[in-house]
Amino acid sequence: MIDIKTKYAGLSLRNPLIVGSSGLTNNPSKIKEFEKAGAGAVVLKSLFEEQIEMNADTLLQESDYPDAADYIRNYVKAHQVTDYIDLIQEVKAQCAIPVIASINCYKADVWVDFARQIELAGADALELNVFFLETDLCYNGSELQERYITIIRKVKEVVSIPVIMKIGKSFGNIPSLVDTLRANGADAVVLFNRYYQPDIDINNLQLVSGNVFSSHSDLSDTIRWTAIVSGKIPGISLAASTGMHDWEDVIKCLLAGASAVQLCSALYTHGSEIISQILVCMEEWMHQMNFSAIDEFKGRLDYANIPHPAVYERSQFMKYFSNRD
Repeated sequence: MIDIKTKYAGLSLRNPLIVGSSGLTNNPSKIKEFEKAGAGAVVLKSLFEEQIEMNADTLLQESDYPDAADYIRNYVKAHQVTDYIDLIQEVKAQCAIPVIASINCYKADVWVDFARQIELAGADALELNVFFLETDLCYNGSELQERYITIIRKVKEVVSIPVIMKIGKSFGNIPSLVDTLRANGADAVVLFNRYYQPDIDINNLQLVSGNVFSSHSDLSDTIRWTAIVSGKIPGISLAASTGMHDWEDVIKCLLAGASAVQLCSALYTHGSEIISQILVCMEEWMHQMNFSAIDEFKGRLDYANIPHPAVYERSQFMKYFSNRD
């Protein structure tokens, strides 16, 4: 009997496949489709702090009453928060799998009250997708990490549901950041979020959007850092994200130490049926390898469990090109 259940951020999942936050997870009927296909959990589409602020600024520009700034900002925020609370309640009413709410934020004080409302609405966990692109030449890099710490501390003070931090890979010391987040209450960390990808149209001389989907080539960084963090910080629950496109990618991330994986681009490309296909292939691989449960192989190839862990730290191509002319 093959058991593919897993524990992630204190949640019991029927399998490690989590539908990642995207435009696909903003519709209860679509989420129900993912559940029927076999998904273990779903992360709702993020509510973006920056988007709310931009919407409020647009209304302020159109208003003849500048003194109404606070009222307009609070109105826009309350309206969008209410819509999001309704989404949580609708999905919880229709689906049995864990529902993880998501906030894309960069300021601690803005979302504390919202976090309380998310918990009251019935969300099983809260994922904080924190990103702030700092370009000030005088900015102290340590202040950015402190911003993450402040956010997790303040949110953990007001909710009892698991809080998950989704981070990017643009940090000098990712294990140190994850360990600090764990020490300040994070129940899990997602490696990694995917940012907007800019491109340049050389014919029209303008900035355009680049490829919005991940590819297999993105998986290497996810594997590398999942394995290193898993080996160095065994007390934190990890979800691997970015670069997962088939069942083999999922197995690789579990071997590297992830408790779960987030699928997004693969769902846009292949539809919900990719979930059931991955699950079938996972179980077949486990049967062939004589594994009866995920815990029997999870982390087997992480930083702490291989003879030469330095291979995960190798960053140069010398080994591969030294014999070439």
